[in-house]
Amino acid sequence: GGKDAEYLRGRLQEARWLLSSLELRNQTLLKVSQCIVNRQQKFLEEGEIAMKPLILKDVAEEIGVHESTVSRATTRKYMLTPRGIFELKYFFSSHVRTVNGGMVSATATKARIQILIENEPVKRPLSDQEISHILRETGICAARRTVAKYRESLGIGSSSERRRIYRRNVKF
Repeated sequence: GGKDAEYLRGRLQEARWLLSSLELRNQTLLKVSQCIVNRQQKFLEEGEIAMKPLILKDVAEEIGVHESTVSRATTRKYMLTPRGIFELKYFFSSHVRTVNGGMVSATATKARIQILIENEPVKRPLSDQEISHILRETGICAARRTVAKYRESLGIGSSSERRRIYRRNVKF
């Protein structure tokens, strides 16, 4: 009778609600992904050195959702790119100011630090202060302690540690 029909109507309503929320979730994920690809085009073409500063708020404002929605949508979701597979969260990067008041992403700054250290004179490794100074000359304001933090996150030892390794590897 009437009770069964009522029950079925309720279940049908729940099923429709579930489908529409899954649809919405997929649309949000697609919008977030498109926004990330648009903003990080240079990274996709040139690599980490070209990563732009991007925060959840930027994407949230662009696609018209709450920041927490973008955060949830990018957690444990991955994107296959010509540069490999990345978690969506990877594309969000804090930033460092530039001399002229602009911004450069932390990821791009780390990539620059890595390049500087890879090309430093082996007999005289660059100190964090020297790296900070070189970055400033190229327009990036990264204090010595910021350089130290980024260098450590790259798994690179201090200049004195690098000097010790060099001495150990020199054969007399």
